[in-house]
Amino acid sequence: MQKDIHPNYRPVVFQDRAVDYAFLTKSTIQTNETIVWEDGNTYPLAKVDISHRSHPFFTGTMTIVDTAGRVERFERRYGRRNK
Repeated sequence: MQKDIHPNYRPVVFQDRAVDYAFLTKSTIQTNETIVWEDGNTYPLAKVDISHRSHPFFTGTMTIVDTAGRVERFERRYGRRNK
């Protein structure tokens, strides 16, 4: 293995902002924030929008996210969808 070409592989805390859940794992992600973890050590913090605790596939709650009227635009073009 060549020296000084690989990223720093270190423990990082990932925090899911949607459900206020955090977990510690190893990663090469670069962050500017840090957090004091349950063991008393300080680790880099990476905030994420979705994780296995908030993803609809794992939670079983499917939601339709209507961004900028996409559903209405589709219905105007192709007609109302049947449920």
